Amino acid sequence: MTISLVKGQKIDLTKTNAGLTNLIVGLGWDPVQPKKGGLFGFLKSEVNIDCDASALLLDANGKLARQENLVCFYNKESYCRSVVHSGDNLTGEGEGDDEQIFVDLKRVPENVHKILMVVNIYQCEQRRQDFGLIQRAFIRVVNRANNQELVRFNLSDDYSGKTALIVGEIYRHGDDWKFNAIGEGAHAAHVNLLASKYM
Repeated sequence: MTISLVKGQKIDLTKTNAGLTNLIVGLGWDPVQPKKGGLFGFLKSEVNIDCDASALLLDANGKLARQENLVCFYNKESYCRSVVHSGDNLTGEGEGDDEQIFVDLKRVPENVHKILMVVNIYQCEQRRQDFGLIQRAFIRVVNRANNQELVRFNLSDDYSGKTALIVGEIYRHGDDWKFNAIGEGAHAAHVNLLASKYM
């Protein structure tokens, strides 16, 4: 049974799901539908927005200890192979997850305490785009062994003017792993700029 979270809420993942080790973190979004306008009320063409999901493997101090701990569209696998990116979705069209990040909790090194999930808009400055043009954004955590959705967090805030989203994190709590629904907007024209704030 899926548990729906609100912003700031935290929940146990492994403590309540014995044997849970392999996760799918699905992230999704849709472009805002254009309003009717123009000659005879025809729809304006839909804006092409390329959102990119990424994961940052952070240490106990919340720092990105090495560049290979940034898993994104150009680096699809962490150095330890515990976090793997599914690949880039250029449009966000269609139902379900737009991008997925696979996490093997057994392979996460002991010095990694958080796996932070973020989303950026590709070429946001050149295209003059921000997250005000995105709707129905969400993050969900799925048990990869049986495809059961464990947690879902729908981002319902107004993120107009923001060019990056810090969506949520999977983090250590003693011997267990938890999920934190963050849902904060940020300014970062590229994932590298966002990652640099954790170095």
